Amino acid sequence: MFGRREGGRPEIGYDESWYHATAKSLTEYPALAGSVTADVCIVGGGYTGLSAAIELAKRGMSVVLLEGHRIGAGASGRNGGVLGMGQRKDQDELEDMVGKDDARKLWQIACDANQLVKDRIAEYNIDCDLTAGEIHAAHRARYVPGMWEYNDFLAREYDYHDRRNITREEMRETLGTDVFFGGTFDARSGHVHPLNLALGLARAASAEGAKIYERTLVTEYERVRNDGVVAHTDRGRVSAKFLVLACNGYLGDLSRTAGWFQMPINNFVLATEPLGEERARAINRDNVAVVDTRFVVNYFHNSPDHRLIFGGGENYTPWFPRDIKAFVRKHMLEIYPELADVRIDYGWGGTLAITMRRMPHFGRIGSNVYFAQGYSGHGIAMANMGGKIVAEAIRGQAERFDIYAGIRHFPFPGGRLLRWPGLVAGMLYYALLDRL
Repeated sequence: MFGRREGGRPEIGYDESWYHATAKSLTEYPALAGSVTADVCIVGGGYTGLSAAIELAKRGMSVVLLEGHRIGAGASGRNGGVLGMGQRKDQDELEDMVGKDDARKLWQIACDANQLVKDRIAEYNIDCDLTAGEIHAAHRARYVPGMWEYNDFLAREYDYHDRRNITREEMRETLGTDVFFGGTFDARSGHVHPLNLALGLARAASAEGAKIYERTLVTEYERVRNDGVVAHTDRGRVSAKFLVLACNGYLGDLSRTAGWFQMPINNFVLATEPLGEERARAINRDNVAVVDTRFVVNYFHNSPDHRLIFGGGENYTPWFPRDIKAFVRKHMLEIYPELADVRIDYGWGGTLAITMRRMPHFGRIGSNVYFAQGYSGHGIAMANMGGKIVAEAIRGQAERFDIYAGIRHFPFPGGRLLRWPGLVAGMLYYALLDRL
């Protein structure tokens, strides 16, 4: 049994996941030693940083990427693997938030983000178990009419026809459970092995010419004269024209400006023992990604070796549960009580970042420090796109960056020290609504 362990530290729990156990190539990158220079210094070896590195290096800029632990050690290598469509907010909500014109632009960016991941997988031959299809499953009957109306809205207003309605009967046939009352199916969405995706993106960035350094923790940065910036690490320093903060929930104290607007929270996943093909198909006939309608969502899919990969539960403290397997298992059994006899082989946690408005938060600090964060659970597609959009802005094409930077965000009340109690109270309120 593990003792009490901190979240938000990439070295804690990274090697406990089924993803790590089945990683295709855990390439070792050197640690930084001494001082180097580059056009762009990127802090963070997750999807945002790796995507930015690919885009910038492909276009001839010198890039140094610094990762405090290992590539994909943060949320990019630990998440539930769902490659979704759209934003964290639905399009009708976005129309109210930013107006119809920008909402349409955000929808197109989301479509492009989904395709970007697929294109990168194909271009760089990344073996990450890309599998098509996602079910959004209603855990209350009252949610179904609104979900179906939203499908009609997307088809009518956004010409999106890859999403269809699912009845309770079809849900039962597909997922082998009566707990869901219907929902929707999206053909463009799907699931991946997230760590293998991150490792493949790192190999792509390196092949394009980016220099990657692992186990190199950035402790602070400073802007210097002539519009330069210096990133100081525990092993040396990087002098660059531009700095990209791509740390998300692992930002820590590196930037107060970015930190005011995001909150790190911990999410947890398990992997069962292999169930065998017949039993695995009985609980997910088509091996699609499944995400339910709870505020604290459950999400799951099968693995190529017929395990159930199941995410459920989160906490809002700096600490992981002492027994992650048991913490997640209770959520799994609410949907599949027949799996009570199944051994849980892996349980792991990771830290993501949310924003008050549940939309990504992009920004500039001065003229040459960029950040992208707060994907709020939609990180596989949107973090990859986030890195690309930041790279575009650095190269002088800031139209898409400015759309996100123009979204009004609110800091979490109480700052870094006092924001936790307010978040916990709010999250517990919405978690209570899940049970009503």
